Amino acid sequence: TANRQLSTGNRQPSTVNWKPSTGNRQPATELKMMKKKNNKGLLLGVTGGIASGKTTVAKMLESLGAPAIDFDLLARAVVKPGTPALEKIVDYFGAQVLQKDGTLDRKRVSKIVFRDPEKRRVLESFTHPEINAAYFEQVKAISAKKPDAIIQAVIPLLFEFHLEDMVDKILVVYIPREKQIERLTQRDGISKAEAEKILSAQMPIDEKLRCADFVIRNEGSVEAAMRQAEELWQVLKKII
Repeated sequence: TANRQLSTGNRQPSTVNWKPSTGNRQPATELKMMKKKNNKGLLLGVTGGIASGKTTVAKMLESLGAPAIDFDLLARAVVKPGTPALEKIVDYFGAQVLQKDGTLDRKRVSKIVFRDPEKRRVLESFTHPEINAAYFEQVKAISAKKPDAIIQAVIPLLFEFHLEDMVDKILVVYIPREKQIERLTQRDGISKAEAEKILSAQMPIDEKLRCADFVIRNEGSVEAAMRQAEELWQVLKKII
């Protein structure tokens, strides 16, 4: 079943120091004000570990009536040619980070910032405010059409980037670590050691569980996940 792990008041804050960013993230008070200004319904943060099936579950909830805002798509949109964020990135990193068609070479940038935490923080200072602003613009647009909408914010690194204040409730899509490794090796064609290295760069999935309001276990069948999504949907509709 879709388990409500903890009430909002009892949700446990993360105590694990798995922070991709610290100094350049927007203040929590600012995010709370933006959330209050742009939304009157319910904002559901959807997160989980890599290969846990966040996108699949988000699509299930979307089919039930919860529009989704995907932060991976926002992250790509804010660095398209002609955007302020891309201009700042090129000014700082140089034209080497551009592909021949003028788009950002995301793999090259990832390699650069993976080796240099300071450059990673600079990159985040260029992109994160733009992503957050784009998110709240979409929230505002959806809320204008349907004030009591239940809106999903699909944020893979919600806890790592401390974005809890951008949502009202948090759903963690959960699979055990062993299952993550199995899916990663199959999906990306990598070794078990490589999969474990990728997982070590994220907050442990069991720690994310402790910080959740709701949990959908996704190690079973698609039908089992859909049943949990349907049960959760009924709970969410009672909250707003």
